Amino acid sequence: MNHDHLSSIPHPASPIPSVPTQARTRRFDPRPGRVRYSGRWLGATAAGGLLASLTVAAGGLPAFIALGAAGAAGAAYALLHEPRSPRLERVTLHFPTLPAGLDGLRIGQISDMHLGMRFTTGNSRWAIAQLAREQPDLLAFTGDFVSYKHAIQQLPLLLAALPRPPLGAYAVLGNHDYWEGVAAIQHALAPLGIVFLTNAHRQVSFGGAALVVAGVDDLWGGVPDMHAALTGAPQGAFTLLLAHCPDMADEAALHGVHLQLSGHTHGGHMKLPGLGSFCLPRHGWRYPVGHAHVGATTQVYVSRGLGGLPLRLGCPPEVTLITLRRG
Repeated sequence: MNHDHLSSIPHPASPIPSVPTQARTRRFDPRPGRVRYSGRWLGATAAGGLLASLTVAAGGLPAFIALGAAGAAGAAYALLHEPRSPRLERVTLHFPTLPAGLDGLRIGQISDMHLGMRFTTGNSRWAIAQLAREQPDLLAFTGDFVSYKHAIQQLPLLLAALPRPPLGAYAVLGNHDYWEGVAAIQHALAPLGIVFLTNAHRQVSFGGAALVVAGVDDLWGGVPDMHAALTGAPQGAFTLLLAHCPDMADEAALHGVHLQLSGHTHGGHMKLPGLGSFCLPRHGWRYPVGHAHVGATTQVYVSRGLGGLPLRLGCPPEVTLITLRRG
């Protein structure tokens, strides 16, 4: 993972394109569905339980009290502290063929706000304040704005403080957005000028170089169509793809996408050295978190997101500032 870990055209105002009829009429199962749990985590948990039992058997009541206190402290950290301690991740990505005009382009990424869940409003407000201070050139939202329908009404007020970047703000839908109400979410965000890219793209210019910003529908809840998303895009232009589910990266690489930004996995909620991510949802198994290369020319960055289940260990919420560099 290549990043440094530290603390033009007018903004688009065109109408938000509607979701394709096929996606609107599909029926979706709102249950979590397939989630893959790490065998290493399960094995380590079993081994830890056995060791704790042996320790209590050998040490009696003092050992039981000590282990109980340690367990309570760890649970409090994972349930109460880390889930509400977001970080600004500064990520620098290098591309040998990046046009000179795009060298230094900065992209602010917000993913998986999951409004309605505990701590998510505070985390999102903090993230927006960071981006307002940083003033990126482009904003990218990679889906799952809400976890509950009642939270949709929070979106306009919460996001009103967003910066107005010169290249615009773009978004794709996540599976939770489909489950809670796509039309209501798009309507709530329309006054803010956020352009939803549902199997579509926009071409912008920065430093005299063309940049294609594309988006595909959600793999879980929608009907993604990479071909439609890129139809009409100029050949050879640097292409940024927004896709909620990171496993879209394999198809993105086949279509010559240079950079894919995703979310969806929340990094597995718990991630420790040697154990990896604790649990990953379907369509987030191949590229669970952070930076990866896909094929010869495609890179993907998967944000840990700002919300979701309020359980985090070694995997704090994030808002991301990505800088593109040539070389």
